[in-house]
Amino acid sequence: MIGDKVMRIVILENADQVATAAADVIASTVQRHPEAVLGLATGGTPLGTYQKLVERAKRGEVAFDRVTTFNLDEYVGLPADHPQSYCTFMRRHLFEPGGFALERCYLPNGSVTTWQDLEEECRRYETLIQRAGGIDLQLLGIGADGHIAFNEPGSSLASRTRVKALTEQTRRDNARFFSCIDEVPRLAITMGIGTILEARRILLLATGEQKAEAVRAFVEGPVSAQVPASALQLHAATVVMLDAPAATLLARKEYYLSMERIQQRLEAGLPL
Repeated sequence: MIGDKVMRIVILENADQVATAAADVIASTVQRHPEAVLGLATGGTPLGTYQKLVERAKRGEVAFDRVTTFNLDEYVGLPADHPQSYCTFMRRHLFEPGGFALERCYLPNGSVTTWQDLEEECRRYETLIQRAGGIDLQLLGIGADGHIAFNEPGSSLASRTRVKALTEQTRRDNARFFSCIDEVPRLAITMGIGTILEARRILLLATGEQKAEAVRAFVEGPVSAQVPASALQLHAATVVMLDAPAATLLARKEYYLSMERIQQRLEAGLPL
């Protein structure tokens, strides 16, 4: 169990430890429930976790062939085989080397061209998640402005899968994957915050000092649409895994460290 009616804050020394701990959670989930439904994220933060999961799959420690996955988002206007589509990212870094059944790996279709088709795609995606029985474990990253998936600041905390316009900050942050910022799409299909909060368990990863202000705001600030990740304070089973740089601005850091030590002793059956 990775949470019990609280948002659990786990502070580790570095990004590699975060990746290992996150891979432990995901792998153990699948080992216990081979047909688990996983919600997945793209970007630099989860990449280390995916690499460790692939290594475990190749060693025969875990099998992903019966797992169903739903990605958080996809750019609008890029075909699935575009080098910078999230579909390509997931196939390259996780699905194909990790032995996932591609027919069970779902991403929004961002290549549809009309607004009516985009709206229909959003409804279709919500329906697919519901038919799969909902998401057992949702993996998240966080943007420097506190966004989760492509739910930019100001997003409704009850929002469902929909089309969102990307802020210029998000486009600048993602421009490193493209030749120039002009190539970065301006729209994306994204799971809504309300959709994300329906996952049974949530695991958010944040690494690097550049995420420290967003982490402080969503962990210790008020629940606010201006910091979309703060909605996770309302979720009953969320674990936040941070490296030391991402945790630098937390006012209650020592408290979180002490609580995690207690939690680990409880889980190990040791006296307090």
